[in-house]
Amino acid sequence: MKREFPDHPIVGVGGVVVHRGRVLLVRRRCEPLKGEWSVPGGLLELGEELTAGVRRELKEETGLEVEPLEVLAVFDRIFREGLRVRYHYVIVDYACRWKRGRLRPASDVLAARWVRREDLPQFHLNQKATSVILQAFDYGKKRKLP
Repeated sequence: MKREFPDHPIVGVGGVVVHRGRVLLVRRRCEPLKGEWSVPGGLLELGEELTAGVRRELKEETGLEVEPLEVLAVFDRIFREGLRVRYHYVIVDYACRWKRGRLRPASDVLAARWVRREDLPQFHLNQKATSVILQAFDYGKKRKLP
């Protein structure tokens, strides 16, 4: 599957994990968003269900086992280079519950951190990531998640 200058949109999944008043963020090693902090996740594999993709991607990127609970957002992420589309992802972000595991960033991320809500501005997240993360904090509070 060609990620750069694709022939069609590619499906991505993300997992917004809020645990003990902190959200899990990763710093991307690869384009797009190379070097930026964001929600952990990646590409859905052929034949893989969305929730299975979320569990797999978070395990691969962070070493954590999570339980996807509810879809928070579905949106396009389109990056253009001139008139051409360089990247086009359709992303499905889930609110997730941490189940087990120790945080250890994998080779496709530079770092992974638990971040308090009030510290989010220090991580210069894009507007969509910030919005989805704030939704996840509200979701967890309403459902009294740890």
